[in-house]
Amino acid sequence: MEWLITNALAALLIPPGSLLLLALAGAAVGLRRPRLGKSLVAFALLLLYALSMQIVADALLQRLEPAPHDPLADRGGEAIVVLGGGLYFSAPEYHGDTVSSATLARLRYAAHLQRATGKPVLVTGGKPIGASSEAPLMQAVLAREFQVPVQWVEDGSNNTLENARLSYRVLSGSGIRRIYLVTHAWHMPRARLSFERSGLTVIPAPTAYTTRFELTVLDFLPSARALRDSSHFFHEVIGIGWYHLRLLVGR
Repeated sequence: MEWLITNALAALLIPPGSLLLLALAGAAVGLRRPRLGKSLVAFALLLLYALSMQIVADALLQRLEPAPHDPLADRGGEAIVVLGGGLYFSAPEYHGDTVSSATLARLRYAAHLQRATGKPVLVTGGKPIGASSEAPLMQAVLAREFQVPVQWVEDGSNNTLENARLSYRVLSGSGIRRIYLVTHAWHMPRARLSFERSGLTVIPAPTAYTTRFELTVLDFLPSARALRDSSHFFHEVIGIGWYHLRLLVGR
């Protein structure tokens, strides 16, 4: 329930939810102050268009992403931790739940790191909406599709902060303090904050950087994909602020 409430509130704070609220506020204000109301609605539409352009969305995500760096240059990592990125529910072709495309991208890179380093792998991800737990499905994909063994399965966490705290409990029992942390590049700042505050030393191992082949006219036209990417940016920024507040008060 906490996960559902938190994400419902976040949906109202990030685009397009926040922009729709701004437009509705403009319409309401317009009943008494037409010029101000029209200005608010126009501003909401302008922001919606801007955030729906891929060139804007890419620029926002790149502000979150750490500079590219090969984690294999640091051989001090003792384990590889992979964060879940969601599920593909009731996949008809797989006859049940499986990992999402975002999670699959992280698992692919984790498999690459495991083959290069030989370090043990921990997968972390629970079931925030009461469906299948992410971690066991991640373990199955790594073993079956990448032939990579998984040493630890942490399936009780419902957000990144819990990923970190519960992973620390598992790893500290094996004397592990220094990890390669695998997640999307734009998610790395929030993930690194969470894991370092839990007591682990993090070697960032981000994947799925925001890149492009070339700039075209399509990058200036509105698209659902660009709006989704812009939403990721605001979700992360709000999430980082929220985590700083929770860590400050010791929650």
